[in-house]
Amino acid sequence: MAKKTSDPSSTEIDMTPMIDMTFQLITFFMFVMNFSEAEQDDRIQLPMSQLAKPVDGPVEKPITLQLTNKGSVIYAGELIGLRDVSGYLEREKSVMIDAGKEPNTATVIVRADGAAKTGEVQDIIKICQEKGFEKFALRAKYDEGR
Repeated sequence: MAKKTSDPSSTEIDMTPMIDMTFQLITFFMFVMNFSEAEQDDRIQLPMSQLAKPVDGPVEKPITLQLTNKGSVIYAGELIGLRDVSGYLEREKSVMIDAGKEPNTATVIVRADGAAKTGEVQDIIKICQEKGFEKFALRAKYDEGR
């Protein structure tokens, strides 16, 4: 039988409830995390617009293409050339078709840097349309016009 001592320096603290609460908080924050911001890249500085409106809700089947000010595209975190977008979209299209979905049901989100050329944004949209994608969402920051 263990000997009980009244020495306060030998007091043991049960850490089980604290560890349990920590894991519950981690689980909670994982569920409430906003994954819509996961596809955003800090290298893209969105243009300001007074016409920009908040997103109505989550977009189903989004494909995010981010155009840099140098004319390259960030897709799935990878920097690719504008002309290489076609191959990546072809893969997206074949995955959707294999899953029994049509490419025209997906929404292509175009996040273009404010300094990107308008013609390059139009080129991205044209490439997407050639691959069968028809829904587009252009992103901008809301400018209150102060």
